[in-house]
Amino acid sequence: RSLDFLQYAFNVFPDRDLCVILVPHHVPEFPLIRSFIRAVPSCTSRLGQELYVFHRAGLLTSFNVRKATASDLQGVKMLVETLSLNESIWNDSRIFTEARRDPDGMPVQAFVAEVLDQIVGVSVTRDEMDIEYIRSHYNIEDFIHFNYHQEEEHGRLCHFVLNPVFHHYTKYFLKEILRLGHKSSLYYPIYPEYVGAKFQHPCAHSLTSALHCMAPVRPRRQIVYPLQELGVNAPAEQVSKDQLKYSLNHTNRKLVLESKVCINTRIVVVGASDVGISFLETLIFWPRLKFNNLTLISIHGLPGKDPQSSKYRRFLINSHCFNDEDYAQMSLCSWVNVVVGKMTGINRSAKYVVVSKEKKVPYDYLVLCMGQSYQALAPTGADISEVTSQWPPRYTEKVPSNHFTLNDAQDCLEAARWLEENLVNSRGNIIVYGNTIDIYTTVETLLSLGIDGSCIHLVQAPFSSGSPCLGDAALERTVGQALAEAGVAVHPDSILAQWGWGDHGLITWAAFTTAANPLRLQCSAFFSFAYRTLDYETFKAISDACLVFDGRVVIDAKFRTNDASIRAAGPLTKFSRRYFRDELTLSNFNSKEIGFELAVSMLSLFDPTPQPSCEPPEASDRLIPIYRRCKVQGGVLPGGYNYLHISKPGVPKPLDVEHDPCDHGTEIVTGEAGHGNYFRMHFSRYNIVDSITCFSKEPFPVSNYICLYGQHERLLNDLYYRWRAGQLTDLYSYFREPWSMAIYHDQFIDLQKELRQTLMSEQVRK
Repeated sequence: RSLDFLQYAFNVFPDRDLCVILVPHHVPEFPLIRSFIRAVPSCTSRLGQELYVFHRAGLLTSFNVRKATASDLQGVKMLVETLSLNESIWNDSRIFTEARRDPDGMPVQAFVAEVLDQIVGVSVTRDEMDIEYIRSHYNIEDFIHFNYHQEEEHGRLCHFVLNPVFHHYTKYFLKEILRLGHKSSLYYPIYPEYVGAKFQHPCAHSLTSALHCMAPVRPRRQIVYPLQELGVNAPAEQVSKDQLKYSLNHTNRKLVLESKVCINTRIVVVGASDVGISFLETLIFWPRLKFNNLTLISIHGLPGKDPQSSKYRRFLINSHCFNDEDYAQMSLCSWVNVVVGKMTGINRSAKYVVVSKEKKVPYDYLVLCMGQSYQALAPTGADISEVTSQWPPRYTEKVPSNHFTLNDAQDCLEAARWLEENLVNSRGNIIVYGNTIDIYTTVETLLSLGIDGSCIHLVQAPFSSGSPCLGDAALERTVGQALAEAGVAVHPDSILAQWGWGDHGLITWAAFTTAANPLRLQCSAFFSFAYRTLDYETFKAISDACLVFDGRVVIDAKFRTNDASIRAAGPLTKFSRRYFRDELTLSNFNSKEIGFELAVSMLSLFDPTPQPSCEPPEASDRLIPIYRRCKVQGGVLPGGYNYLHISKPGVPKPLDVEHDPCDHGTEIVTGEAGHGNYFRMHFSRYNIVDSITCFSKEPFPVSNYICLYGQHERLLNDLYYRWRAGQLTDLYSYFREPWSMAIYHDQFIDLQKELRQTLMSEQVRK
């Protein structure tokens, strides 16, 4: 009844129309605040409080919702005239009053909300015709029992406009739409920004006033179906059809009666790495909470917003954590504020981050997820024949425009454009220098851009781990042969000693010291993959803020730094020395899992729901947590070979140690690397898949093969028995057989848990 108080408050101030409340960010929403509308702050606002506004007219209770009529069109036109999509909203409302169907024949319904005979809101819905696609591609059954709903009870919310004065009636408006339209569920898709005119731009969409009352729906991982092998058993076309991906939001009769807990705490994430994106994804889709102040600081903004740049992402090896479809189905831009720039300072006492030396972004909790990146490496000098320091010298001068260090899709796009403008039709040398697998994917991409192989020089720096970057001698030989056939010159064990500059500030030649004769090459473009570390400006910001730094940012098992309000995760971090595991860092684990665990570790700070109390084991705070998801590397290598390596988390071991027969492991290999049909699986002593390597001329379903990791060989259709019986000649075709589709299903793990629980309960009963 707290709203009753406002009536008397406005009576005391009869000449005032607005009531405002300033609330500290950490204060939970109380009942009175839920009737106010929250004013969205700018990312750099340093007010330190949330602003809530209530208009005197909001006290009116004559809020009535009904179906639209022709006489309402003028009122609707006046309501939406200042909106970007005013013509679309008005036309759809007119179609309902005239024909009740759109030009495609789909039923349309329009509703208006009126107060004192004035139109204050309008909504347009259609029947949802793609419901089977939604059910198969989104976890809609987290919210409804699908079989209890008739097909015609599902609707799509096309437009929703409500005067902000009556913002607190949003849920009532939605509830009336469901009742009057005879619907039980409403869906609202948000298409990515790059779609263009075909669909509505999400930032200018009319639904912004109701999005906060809807729940984002998690997408489901899809099986890559071998339609030819399945034949009549293939899924229906409406399930398997390839259509434009979108983010789905949902509400139903039950959800409009529930309230999410709104969290106004300012959480600032620095770095759009896989860890950072996974962290934000977990918070956004958390069922009971709604985070109003999530901010991402990134040099190039949100990933996935430009599919053209993602096309050139093949310059770098792929971790297969996220792709463009995943970004489209998350629609992070609907929930996260984005500040484009680089973090150059942290003020811990005033709690703000300096971005690009000018903007100040305040925070309550700061999450560092930048990761390590390739840096420009300074030449060692003519007299030095070997690397004597663990830390190579950083290049401190201005980097030439033909020197490229590629770290994300935007860097790859800019490099590809420069090459197309300057080198594709010329004969200048391109030097690719480094000691990681990215040198191979970059060479293949250069060849695919039309650059002649004789112009490419692959200069391999000494491998830091002592083992080749592919980890398999057969693959290394095949890739070496492909490079030779393409005309690419390979120079092993070389160290950059000098380079020379031309008139326009470009690198024109580079000299390397080798075990044999010194190497000097003419240079038109230089790609460097030899030095990966924390960006210097980021290091300086962390160091100046007095965060403990020991080669990397030091954290404990809960991702906490020495500042209680600053968390860090990913390759830029290391565990404190008190754990006695200096060789183990978070770069040895799956980035998506790290981001999820980071979010879960912080949710206890915000979630008011009482958690089941369980005492952690004694001294567990002195143990490093166990991470179980696999590490994945994939890409296209020279010769057009599709490469995939799935491995268990932890410190990587050389191949001969990993497959030591004393470990009682088993290795199954079909095909040959040279024939482009190589498939290797390694099983642990417990007959569990712990490593997969694919090397094929033909593309293969990566997401399917990732599901095989961690499965027992008996589950793979008695793989050992068939292998020993000589029935297994091609693992690629074996894992396209119909029986394997169950393992690739996103809910198969739930089935496993249910069966295990049933077996355990049967044993207890006996």
